[in-house]
Parts: sequence; structure tokens; C-alpha cells
Amino acid sequence: MKIAFLAPLSSIHTIRWANVFAEHGHEVHVISMHNLSVDQLHQGVCAHMLPLKAPLGYYLNVWAIKSILKRIKPDVLNAHYASGYGTLARLSGYHPLVLSVWGSDVYDFPYESHIKMSIIQKNLDAADIICSTSEVMKKQTESLLRSSKKIFVTPFGIDTTKFTPKKNFAEEVHVIGTVKTLAPQYGINTLIKAFAIVANKLVDKSLKLVIAGDGLQGTELVNLAASLGIADKCEFLGKIPHNKVPEVLHSFDIYVALSENESFGVAILEASACGLPVIVSDAGGLPEVVENGVTGIVVPKHDPKAAAEAILQLIRCDKKRKIYGQNGIQRVKSLYHWENCYCIMHEVFKKVS
Repeated sequence: MKIAFLAPLSSIHTIRWANVFAEHGHEVHVISMHNLSVDQLHQGVCAHMLPLKAPLGYYLNVWAIKSILKRIKPDVLNAHYASGYGTLARLSGYHPLVLSVWGSDVYDFPYESHIKMSIIQKNLDAADIICSTSEVMKKQTESLLRSSKKIFVTPFGIDTTKFTPKKNFAEEVHVIGTVKTLAPQYGINTLIKAFAIVANKLVDKSLKLVIAGDGLQGTELVNLAASLGIADKCEFLGKIPHNKVPEVLHSFDIYVALSENESFGVAILEASACGLPVIVSDAGGLPEVVENGVTGIVVPKHDPKAAAEAILQLIRCDKKRKIYGQNGIQRVKSLYHWENCYCIMHEVFKKVS
């Protein structure tokens, strides 16, 4: 097949989708107005940079994208994000069009104004097929549709050649960690409060909370840790290059993600692939990627006490940590390996081409 992805090249997910299709022998093009990220494209992928940047570029690049599409004539155009790139895809008038929703484009954007709701609904109307990374986001997208349309669940895959199981299982817990953007929706403040409860109950233990990621909430979170008297037990690593994330995960004993709103949960699956027991909130798509009581523990969001109890439970039971970690490895291999996700998306493309 000849496939054109209309998506941000600044995203690792765009690069992974493009690369996996190129690896399977398809002719792949990526059309973008966002620069290439650190992780490079497969040599068989052809990148086309649009002349004008976002946000105006979502409207003013119409003639440029029409020219590119006329030249390459793809069997399918797959636009990622129902808001910006979805608008450009609709204005291009190209079909068949597969529109992949990502999260904020269907959870936040439509509710910011009547105009934005209209934009999203027009973009969804224009798609021949819609894709969502999770069941919960599929339901949210369905609530925005003005007419019935098929929505397929096409999860992001995990590269199990990079996210590999830890070599050594620690009998004692020393590091509780997370890899997240420091923004309110990811509940890092809840995690810090939960860790403070745990640290105060286990004063004789050498425990550390490691937070990898950067964001606008950084200073606020550092101050929160100080106000709770656990600044010396918290380590903020800042932004980590994606190729260094497996190394960071291997330094953790327990992975915790207490998001307030999240459409899928790639970071959690990466932690599971590394053999870590995980604790997540019951927000959005997180309960879909964690099997409660099998690969980890699901707790109510906005509840540091419940999260602390779950952390304490895993600290006190090395057998449970080991079982959850092993089960997580198998779950990722069976459901979220890139080969499986490629096959699902490939079938979607075949339906419209």
C-alpha cells in the first residue's frame, strides 16, 4: 500500500506508526508542519514538511497539501488529531480519509467554544473511518458524532526490543517512580502526597520518589514536596530522551501513574514491558491497560490515601510485585506488541483503500 500520514513529526507515536508500516514494505509518506523528533524515521519513509506552521498552517497549508497528495496519490490518508491536522485533512478534500483521535482533541478542544465544537464535528463527518487508541475514548468520540460512523480501536504499540524486562528483581523496594509530563492532568501532586503518607509510615526504610519529565507545574511540585517534608526523598530528573526511558524504568521498583484524565497509557505499558508492578488511577483509558489485581492495582483518582495504601501493599509483598511484573510483561506481548497493533491498523487501511 501507499500510505500518507498527516501528523506531527515531533511525536514519537507518529514516527512509530510510519516506521512500522515502512518495515512491512509499504510506501510511507509523512506530511507534517512539526519538526522531526530525536527518534529518526525509517530510511524508507519520505517526509514532506508543510511551509506554514501551526496554528494558521492548519488552514493556510491547504494548497501545499493538495499539491503533495496529487503528486504521491496515496491509497489512504491517515490524519492524526481530530482538531488541527483533522481540519487540514478535511479541507484537502482527499479520500479515503482515516482520522485518528488522540485525546485532548475530543476531550477538551470541542468544549472550549461552540466554534471549536463545530470544527471537530465537521472533521469527524469528513472521515471515512475513525480510529481511537482506547475504548473509553471511542465512547467519547461517539458522543460527538452527528451521524453514526464506525470507530475502530487501534492502540499504540510497545517496542519490546527496547522496553525489556529488568534483569534483577529487588527483594526490597527503594525507588517508586513515574515518567510523565508535569501538568495538572497527570496527577503528580496526588503521587507526591501519596508518597509522603508512605514515607511517614515507613520512616525506617530508604525510599525515594523519582519523577522523570518536565512541564509548567515543575516548580509547584518541587514546592509541594518541600512543604510535605519529603524534598530530600524526591528526585526530579527533568525531561528524559525517549531512548533513555527504559534505563530510567529499570531503576524503579514500582511504577505509579495517578492521572486525572488520560486517553490511553503508553507510559504504563512501557513500565509493564519492563516487568514493573504498576499502580494507576481509574481515569480514562488507564484501567484498560492495567488488569487490576493481575498486572497492577487500580485506585480512585484524586485519592492520595488509596494510592498510598496500594504502594504500601506492594512494598510489603515482594511476591505480589514479582507476579504483577511478570503478568505485565505477558500482557504487553500478547496485546500491545507493535506487530499486533500494526495488523489492526493495516486491516483498517485495507477497509477503505
